[in-house]
Amino acid sequence: MKSFSYVITDAEGIHARPAGLLVRQAAKYQSAIKIEKGGKSGDAKRIFAVMGLAAKQGETVTISADGPDEDTAIAELEAFMKENL
Repeated sequence: MKSFSYVITDAEGIHARPAGLLVRQAAKYQSAIKIEKGGKSGDAKRIFAVMGLAAKQGETVTISADGPDEDTAIAELEAFMKENL
C-alpha cells in the first residue's frame, strides 16, 4: 500500500466540482483508493464519501492506494491534487 498526505489549498476546500473530478480520477485505477481526514475515511471512488469528509482549506487529507497499479495511482493522484486542490 502506498499513500501521501496533502494540505488543501483551494479556498473552498473539496467542494462538489473538485470532488467529482477526484472521483473520476480515482475510478481509473484497479487499486482500492481511500481518502482520510481527521480519523474518518472513505472510498475515493464514491462522491458521497469524498464530500462527507468536508475537507476545508488548510486541512490535511491522506490518500492511499492498495492494489496492482498503486504506484501509478499515487503518482497521478498526487499530481491531480496539486493541480486542482
